[in-house]
Amino acid sequence: MLSSVSHFFQKNTVLLTAAILFFCALPARAENEPENLYARAAALMDADSGRILFEKNGEERLPMASTTKIMTLLITLENADLDSFVEVSAYAASMPDVQLGICEGERYRLLDLCYSLMLESHNDTAVAIAEHVGGSVEGFAALMNQKARDLGCYDTYFITPNGLDAADETGVHSTTAEDLARIMRCCMENETFLAITQTSSWSFGDLDGTRSFTVNNKNAFLNMMEGALTGKTGFTNDAGYCYVGALERDGKRLIAVVLACGWPNNKNWKWSDTTKLMSYGLQEFESVTVGVDSLTPEPLPVTNGQSAEVSLGVEISPESLLLCAEDRFSVEILLPDSLEAPVYEGEIVGSVVYYINGEILDLFPITAAEDVPAIDFRWRLEQVARQWAL
Repeated sequence: MLSSVSHFFQKNTVLLTAAILFFCALPARAENEPENLYARAAALMDADSGRILFEKNGEERLPMASTTKIMTLLITLENADLDSFVEVSAYAASMPDVQLGICEGERYRLLDLCYSLMLESHNDTAVAIAEHVGGSVEGFAALMNQKARDLGCYDTYFITPNGLDAADETGVHSTTAEDLARIMRCCMENETFLAITQTSSWSFGDLDGTRSFTVNNKNAFLNMMEGALTGKTGFTNDAGYCYVGALERDGKRLIAVVLACGWPNNKNWKWSDTTKLMSYGLQEFESVTVGVDSLTPEPLPVTNGQSAEVSLGVEISPESLLLCAEDRFSVEILLPDSLEAPVYEGEIVGSVVYYINGEILDLFPITAAEDVPAIDFRWRLEQVARQWAL
């Protein structure tokens, strides 16, 4: 059982010497990964650590349809006043279905349009929001792409705020299953994002009081699995059916993504795949604390220094993450055989590395705990004077 592994780490903390690997051999059991997924690309992420627990073509670039709108809402929440007023342009009003049916010149509160954007995935609303927040669709796309880079999503490229199929001289409107999970992970940390996407229905009108609307949440997954938190569907001719969703249960927070998960008449395949991914995460993974509470590296020799060695310091901590039985955790201390003076207090001289299955999980810098000046003429003179004094 993985719980026994957690107990092992608590009771058997060890200190490692330079370049020595410590392996945790977890109990073996048959692999039980999801099989026969309909999606061309899929990913399951541990939302707490950001670790990908499962992927199928997880780094393949594909169009993502209206799952785009999770980034649209995130950018809006981070860059605009939700009580500000949005005036609808002719271009926004011209967007194809799915649309709210807003008209040129009408004015709406930005918050109300955010509910239209996420609950019923209206394309005209998305453009109206983008023009208001970014000054233009192009300006808003620049904000989206910068945010994607900030999150480490280097295989994602946004052109539109609504996810309609598009291409330009730079590329195709697209992402990967793993990148989309990273974006959702950031979205989950925004309480307003969760509040909007969890709302079952929302009523509002234009600011002139001439029109009124009620939008209803179309995310069926919210009622499919206990603990479902948020999500967004999508479909275009190029993208097929897509979904990104999050779930929290039994102390686990999971994100599932499916891209190109069938075309008409297979709109329910995305729910089948998403349920299969989430169930895999719930059943096959357990929260385990790995790593060490403290570590004291041995002093390092210093050549040409006024001291023969330097003391070292490192701030290290255990990490909690989801592991399955086949996962392997290891720690490595990387230090040189010696240092050349001068050495300065706080200077990074090495690192402690946590690995999962040979891939880096986290890094902790090892630093010099004191100054060690280099030997110079004045120091030699002082040593000679000290000897004469004796």
